[in-house]
Amino acid sequence: MFNGTPDSAAFPEVILVLDRHDPLASQASVVWAAEQLSEALKERQIPAGYAEEYIPGSGAAVQIVIAGPESPLVRSAFEQAKVNLPEEAEAFAVAASPGLIAASGFDARGLVYAVLELTDRVRLAENAAAALRDTVSFAEKPANRIRSVTRLFACEPEDKPWFYDRSFWDGYLTELAAQRFNRFCLALGMGYDYGHDPDVRDNYFCFSYPFLFRVPGYGVQVAELSEEERRRNYDMLQYIGEACRRRGLHFQLGLWNHSYEFTDSPNMNYSIEGITPQNHAEYCRDAIRVLLKEFPSIDGLTFRVHYEGGIPEPAYDFWRVVMEGTKDAGRRVEIDMHAKGINEELLKVALGTGQPVQLSPKYWAEHMGPAYHQAAIRENEFSPPDHSTMDMQAITALSRRFTRYGYADYMQDDRAFGVMFRLWPGTQKLLLWGDPEIASGYGRYASFCGALGIELCEPLTFKGRKGSGSPGGREPYLDQALQLPNRDWMKYRYYYRLWGRLLYNPDADPASWRRYLRQEYGGAAASCEQALAHASRILPLVTAAHLPSAANVVYWPEMYTNQPIVNTGASTYYDFDTPKPGTFGASSPIDTALFYRVDEFADDIVRGFRRGKYTPLETAGRLERLADTAEIHLSQAARETQHRDAPAFRRFETDTAMLIDIGRFFAAKFRASLAYALFERSRDSARLEEALRLYKSAADSWRHLVSISKDVYKPDITFGYTPHVRGHWADRLQAIERDIEAMELKLREAKAAAEPADEGKLAAAAPFLQDSRKKERMACRHEAPDHFRKGSALDVAVEVPDAPAGLRINLHYRHANQGERYRLAEMSRTGDSFSARIPADYTDSPFSLLYYFEAKDDEGDAWLYPGLNEQLSNQPYYMISAAGE
Repeated sequence: MFNGTPDSAAFPEVILVLDRHDPLASQASVVWAAEQLSEALKERQIPAGYAEEYIPGSGAAVQIVIAGPESPLVRSAFEQAKVNLPEEAEAFAVAASPGLIAASGFDARGLVYAVLELTDRVRLAENAAAALRDTVSFAEKPANRIRSVTRLFACEPEDKPWFYDRSFWDGYLTELAAQRFNRFCLALGMGYDYGHDPDVRDNYFCFSYPFLFRVPGYGVQVAELSEEERRRNYDMLQYIGEACRRRGLHFQLGLWNHSYEFTDSPNMNYSIEGITPQNHAEYCRDAIRVLLKEFPSIDGLTFRVHYEGGIPEPAYDFWRVVMEGTKDAGRRVEIDMHAKGINEELLKVALGTGQPVQLSPKYWAEHMGPAYHQAAIRENEFSPPDHSTMDMQAITALSRRFTRYGYADYMQDDRAFGVMFRLWPGTQKLLLWGDPEIASGYGRYASFCGALGIELCEPLTFKGRKGSGSPGGREPYLDQALQLPNRDWMKYRYYYRLWGRLLYNPDADPASWRRYLRQEYGGAAASCEQALAHASRILPLVTAAHLPSAANVVYWPEMYTNQPIVNTGASTYYDFDTPKPGTFGASSPIDTALFYRVDEFADDIVRGFRRGKYTPLETAGRLERLADTAEIHLSQAARETQHRDAPAFRRFETDTAMLIDIGRFFAAKFRASLAYALFERSRDSARLEEALRLYKSAADSWRHLVSISKDVYKPDITFGYTPHVRGHWADRLQAIERDIEAMELKLREAKAAAEPADEGKLAAAAPFLQDSRKKERMACRHEAPDHFRKGSALDVAVEVPDAPAGLRINLHYRHANQGERYRLAEMSRTGDSFSARIPADYTDSPFSLLYYFEAKDDEGDAWLYPGLNEQLSNQPYYMISAAGE
């Protein structure tokens, strides 16, 4: 502690006033945060010291008081600065006046955030002393109760280096806490889908317990694992948990697999001895008891309880026994169940433990889309009418199929469990991502229908999955100058900063991320922000509009395995999960309410009408605008930077340029696919020539992407052992060129046949081929009700000023239950106002209501309202809850 006197010449420039008797300031996590601030001051060469109480007339430039809200000095400082500390968990406030900064929080975690915010400003400010001196009073509170990151151990040779590296954990977990994530999950056994994986190879940590400890009364062990390594695993898990606790992070352990034997896997490298079907459930129960006793830092356990966790469905008796292991932990232990396949009986099993229970459904299947929750699921996700068979996946694949890739029917307002969304890593696994607008949107909609928040699968999740890894860590770069050995997370610091801070506060001050960009990119920071923001919207839009597979182990648009436009009858990787005939035009969007399939749009317009959904042309137009805008800012950044050869800028420039090429590829391919679909319906060879020209343009964009990446990234980047989740962008060219050759053959055949075009269909389609943005210009006004009353009809009205005479508007509505389809009501018109009624018997349900409008004019144009904004960050429908909810 600093023990100087006010007239001492040795007084530091900054005094940290940390009263160890204060109930919050004495917490270990707050003391740790104060140490971080002290270290930051030291790094910036600002003399600093500690004191246990405020020292009047100290001579220091500023004294930073770190205390709880009951501190008289904090209360006085807040009153003087007119700052109110929100009375909510994890809220914090900072009051500043000449010579004094008072930092406080509603609880210890809030106080940690207050101190780490000051730390961040000191570390990143151009003039740290001035940044402290010029601090302006402010207060913040969290929008989401859970803001989590999960990191997966999926590959023994690639993941052991970081897992055993204590300095890795020190830096990584500090970054999470500094960016206001409040939870970290270490996921074990998540790399395989044991219900249908025929060849398990690298199964390290897959049946986790015997890799960590022995359970008294059982002779269960990993045959090939030395006692020394088992003990090392035990010690590391202790270290990780304690490091989380020191930083105020909730520590969640993911136990995704409970299968110990893989009979179809002769290449499995670890075998479990001493466990049988007779003692399986009891061993797991007692292992959980040992786990929770030996590791008091574990705050919760995540289970995958459907068949992919290795236990055939239904398995109520198995899980009832296993979860008994949490009952006598002597503390609160959160039970998080991956939501796929959960039914009422499984919920009863978990709730019967007396522990808090939450479900974690997927946000956009196993991918990432725009910020909102998909307005409608794919047709393939609705449960088939006949689902009586009870086999290994009876619940997940049949009776409750609609639970696989979204929030399903879990959002009842009377639920006895929490809901947390999980954002999976299918869309983007590798390249940089950073868009404040979309991250802010997720911050708003992660609490959809009272949900608790969101867990992100961190970048590089599933790297080396399913035995595809190689020794030496997760490093994807071929260029050694760009490598970050055992520190891959540092490439994504901007990603973590945006997600953490905007999930905490969707309206966060942009200064909180721009100061980082200024330090990283200097005078090019503003251009870098805009370039990456626009480029980062490309893949979420592609995902929403084109989803040949919901599985991240199949569809990877970032390194896209080409889905053909031309149907040659050949099978593709996507056949099991995409509509027949498996072509790009037949592929479903993930959001079937808002986006057209290419073939669906072509079918409509050749008959002379269209619906309000976003067309392939509109999607292509958005992608082109995003790519063009990103390129303008990227070029500007290259001119503005003084360090173009610096590794950080090169990583940024390469990835952003690659995303731009991906956007242009998909824009041209959407257009080419539509032109080809119109050829198929009209036999007009001119449409086929147009499709071929556009497809060649798409291929040129992909070739440029290859040229950018070939000397930067390794030739085989593996997220699995099958071709579509490993390799390099260059590997994908052959399939694109093969499809172009098939289209060229079709053109030769069409010209040889000289079949007359169907002019009627061409004429009917022509008005809809203009890339119109009319619907974005027409003004609509709607005031959503604050709430509705269950069992009472709900009147909904929308006004269209100067509405044309032929305008018609339909209301689409459904419960916040993805297992249901929308109902449609034609709205009646009075002047410029349109109204419809949602019936009383429909509002009498445990769900909130979702609705949107579809307008059609007498010229045949149609559009949706409210629709998506240009940033893809809004909710394109209205959601209202019942009164009192």
